[in-house]
Amino acid sequence: MPIRQLSETVINQIAAGEVIERPASVVKELVENALDAGAHHVEITTAGGGLTLVRVTDDGSGMPEEELALAIGRHCTSKLSDDIHDIRSLGFRGEALPSIGSVGRLTVRSRPAAAAGGAEIRVDGGRIVGPRPAGANRGTLVEVRDLFFATPARLKFMKGERAEATAISDIVKRIAIAFPAVRFTLSGSDRTTLDLPSTGGGPEGRKARIAQVLGDEFSDNSLAIEAVREGVHLTGQVSIPSFTRANALQQYAYVNGRPVRDKLIAGAIRGAFADVLPRDRHAVTALFLSLDPATVDVNVHPAKADVRFRDPGLVRGLIIGAIREALAASGIRPATTGAAAMVGAFRPGQTSYGHAGPANGHRTFHAGFRAAAPSGFDLSRSPSRPLDAETVAPGFEEMVQASFDTGPLASADARAGLGEVAQELLATPLGAARAQVHQNYIVAQTQDSLVIVDQHAAHERLVYEALKQALASRPVPAQMLLLPEIVDLPEDDAERLAMHAQTLKRFGLGLERFGPGAVAVRETPAMLGETNVQALVRDLADEIAEHDTVDTLKERLDAIAATMACHGSVRSGRQLRPEEMNALLRQMEATPGSGTCNHGRPTYIELKLADIERLFGRR
Repeated sequence: MPIRQLSETVINQIAAGEVIERPASVVKELVENALDAGAHHVEITTAGGGLTLVRVTDDGSGMPEEELALAIGRHCTSKLSDDIHDIRSLGFRGEALPSIGSVGRLTVRSRPAAAAGGAEIRVDGGRIVGPRPAGANRGTLVEVRDLFFATPARLKFMKGERAEATAISDIVKRIAIAFPAVRFTLSGSDRTTLDLPSTGGGPEGRKARIAQVLGDEFSDNSLAIEAVREGVHLTGQVSIPSFTRANALQQYAYVNGRPVRDKLIAGAIRGAFADVLPRDRHAVTALFLSLDPATVDVNVHPAKADVRFRDPGLVRGLIIGAIREALAASGIRPATTGAAAMVGAFRPGQTSYGHAGPANGHRTFHAGFRAAAPSGFDLSRSPSRPLDAETVAPGFEEMVQASFDTGPLASADARAGLGEVAQELLATPLGAARAQVHQNYIVAQTQDSLVIVDQHAAHERLVYEALKQALASRPVPAQMLLLPEIVDLPEDDAERLAMHAQTLKRFGLGLERFGPGAVAVRETPAMLGETNVQALVRDLADEIAEHDTVDTLKERLDAIAATMACHGSVRSGRQLRPEEMNALLRQMEATPGSGTCNHGRPTYIELKLADIERLFGRR
């Protein structure tokens, strides 16, 4: 077949396959154009999930009649200078309008503020009509009807009307968070309206807009994030560990004001919450990265949702460090939704767990961690246990728990009245211990609430944090291999591993270059016991290539520490004296992250006095 030039319509339809994936993509491109034009109010109207109609109206700067033909031309834009590395607008490729016009019926009507009248141009499946004079308000109206009528094969891949409408709503919310000073109005064919009034500029305006989109519940259960490192500025909010969602749809990330769905950022969020959330739960976040446009590439894909950082390790480390620092500084803090879930559980037919934790039991998690432990490795007898027994929460470690059974328990009267000391403890976050029920739950009283603590889950977190602190404060003990393990790798991977050799040595993995394209492993972390050295080294090489970190090894060590903490913590069914229960409560208050156990379950639930009174019909 001879080579021939494709027609402009076919070229635009090919481009539309990348730029316009679904109706939500149309909304995204048109709303971004409105914002780049300086709009203060953007109104979106849809019908048929956006397949029948998408109309975006703004009060921006508008376009004169002579520029309308250029606006629908391929690679025509007012937003990009000669320096493609200095992109400060949302759009810049000049592909959206011609792509939309090639697969749908497009109408663009616009009037600049200084013009006496407006003009419009139409594109019907690639066929252009106009421009011609038309009545118009200041700004621009873009209307798209019968999307994909020119490419009916694409229609077969569209989801139902409700799913497409939900995707449009999500796009509008994501963009709205980045522009709190702009009012957004979205209305659909089902007569529902999403109205997000302007909340003003600055940090307070952004915080108010986040509350509009994510709800006051998130604001009440979130932590402020702010950190700067080597010219990269990170701000935003993240949920506390006991406030989670079943998926990652409510994780919002922005780079220089642009909404993105970036794997590096998503991975950094997972890493920051790795040991405080269950594997099937996700944090809620709104994170904003600001950096020099020259250090980030937003021109990776026509949809502009992917970005590439010049220094991905810096960005990943900044996000993980800032979130973990905020979690550590937040102290002990339960989700405000926990009490509502608990009240709901008392009602007939209710089994709600709310947002405070998942429905799966603790035993399931324990089984998973035991299965992950190396075969033949006895945690209780390991000489490489990173903490000496006396440094692990004195009085609670497994070795000395038998001493708790030497005397009779205090009477109920003694538990109920602990004297002046108890009165002082009522002012503490977890209050004064009053009783132990079912030999597992500590019931405590504060000045305005009732606190129920899972003694095993709580102490498990305390021991785990102590183990992690020990791992961070000194090199991990290593065991020397009788024969070095030679791992063949691509030359680039071997070089990267050699560059990180000192860091790996601190984690107990001793390796060195062994000729071209290979490394020799002479030591492995003693905590891992017998391990697949080949797989471990290759996993590390892959991670370093992608993120320039060695977190894979650290995560494996943390998993072993979590298992050790589980076996070394006070057991369910353990009877505790009042002073022991209060000691546990005070240690929880002093330990970061103690609101959840190693597996992400809540360690305690707080029921406010008002909630109790509501249960009894007093309110």
